[in-house]
Amino acid sequence: MSDAVASLTESLESAFGLIHRERMADVPILNNKIGVNAVGFQAWQGHYLGVMITPWFMNLMLLPGNNEDWNELIELSKHRHVFPSGSYEFIVGYEAAIGKYQICSLFSPMFEFADNKAAIDTATAVMQELMNTENIDDSGMQAKEIETIWNGEPESKLEPEQELAELKPALSERIEKPISRRDLLRGAFRQDEAS
Repeated sequence: MSDAVASLTESLESAFGLIHRERMADVPILNNKIGVNAVGFQAWQGHYLGVMITPWFMNLMLLPGNNEDWNELIELSKHRHVFPSGSYEFIVGYEAAIGKYQICSLFSPMFEFADNKAAIDTATAVMQELMNTENIDDSGMQAKEIETIWNGEPESKLEPEQELAELKPALSERIEKPISRRDLLRGAFRQDEAS
C-alpha cells in the first residue's frame, strides 16, 4: 500500500468514525457488530477507489486523485463510471473532513452481516469482482444482434411462435441454474437497470 493510499484510508476511517460517534450514535439502523473500515483502496484511472464500510452502509467510494479538483461537482448529482465488470452510477457526496467524493451503494442498512469480518470479506470480494471482466452482463443484446438492427435487417427471421418456443427452454434452464457468487455480487451493486 502506497503512502498516499495509507493516508487516505486513515483519513476516511477517522472521518466516518467521528460521524459514527457524533451524528449516528443513537440512530436505530446501526449494526453495532460492524466497525468503520476503508477496504481495498487503490489508485484507479487518476482517482482513488475502494469500499467504505460503516455500521449503517457499505458503499463503493471514489475520491479525486492528487491532481483533480471536484469542487465544481454538484452534491447529489449522478455520474457513471466504467469498470472492467461494467458501468455503474455514483452519487456525489460531501464531508468537510474529506471533501467531495462519489459513492455507489452496495448495502444499507447492514443487518445482514453477522460481524465485521463478514463485511470486510464481502467488501474485498466486491473489489475483486468489480475488476473482473467476466462479470460483464451478457444477458442483453449481443454485438451481432446490434449490428443487424443498425443495418436495417429484421431482428429475427423466426415467426413469433417459433421464437417463443426456442426461448422457453433457455429461460427454464436459467431459472433452475443456481446463482453464482459472481451473479450475487453483481446483483448487489449493479446500477444500470435502476437509472
